[in-house]
Amino acid sequence: MLIGEVARRSGVSARMLRHYESLGLVRPSGRTGSGYREYSGEDIRRIFHIESLRSLGLSLREIGRALDDPGFTPSALVGDLVHRTRERIAAETELLTRLRRIDAAGPSGWEDVLQVVALLQALQSASPAARQRAALSSADEVPAEALAEAALGETDPNVAGALRWALARAGDGGAALLARGLASPVAAVRERAVRCLVELPGAEAEAHLRDALTHADPVVRGCTALALGARGASEAVPTLLDMVVEGRNDTDAADALSVLAADPATADQVAEGIVERLARTTTAAPARGRLTQALADIPGARASAALVELSADEDRAVALTAAYLLQRREDPTR
Repeated sequence: MLIGEVARRSGVSARMLRHYESLGLVRPSGRTGSGYREYSGEDIRRIFHIESLRSLGLSLREIGRALDDPGFTPSALVGDLVHRTRERIAAETELLTRLRRIDAAGPSGWEDVLQVVALLQALQSASPAARQRAALSSADEVPAEALAEAALGETDPNVAGALRWALARAGDGGAALLARGLASPVAAVRERAVRCLVELPGAEAEAHLRDALTHADPVVRGCTALALGARGASEAVPTLLDMVVEGRNDTDAADALSVLAADPATADQVAEGIVERLARTTTAAPARGRLTQALADIPGARASAALVELSADEDRAVALTAAYLLQRREDPTR
């Protein structure tokens, strides 16, 4: 088969076939009487083998070695190809992300593009001071998603605070990325995500926080409950009560419960929750003491009735605490 026919059937140009021949990758087995290259069936099969290996990303030198070295084993080369391909995908993904963020910033000219690029690079600087400066100056110039990504990976507390401030100024554009951070296998990333969401305005951030109340990580649940409690969200009550029982930020949790109890309906809900947990046989003595103390700033008849009952509790510490709290209710100056 002549070179033109081979090119037509294989899809490899005549020029590339001649290049293969110059490299010794494939040589026509014969010549016609007129001196034209003539490819055998075996030659054509080798051409298809070359093209198959090229499709995997092998260089022509690697292909020649793979086809001609009897001792060649593909495992090492394939493993290297996997590694190189992953690196290329990561680089291309990073480039695509950067381009999208530049596009989202809506630059009006090349000066704006260069400014955004400089800030994005500064957010990845090895210097905490440089990252902090970038965070404090980028709220209006860098998309919220870029700030959110930086915040999820930030370990310096000062830089993290600056990034949360910048995110709050930028709106809730980074809320979706922060919500994905809640699913991170790294506990520190989950905590950063919820702390950012807590300071983020907007309905989307609020919705993600409400979902986080049922998160498997108690740190995420606790931080979320404290934030929502401060905002008057009664959905936080069960988690806040659990924190009191478990002794995790129990003072802050009790304070949040007292804020929520400013609403009479929520006050009764809090009091009922405390009574229910006190009645559990699995509630240990220290937890019963914390729950009793949590009734101190819960107004309403239900809380008062609970204190009356607890003042006769068989646990002397609980009874004394309840009696003292009752006296304070009767005489707030005590």
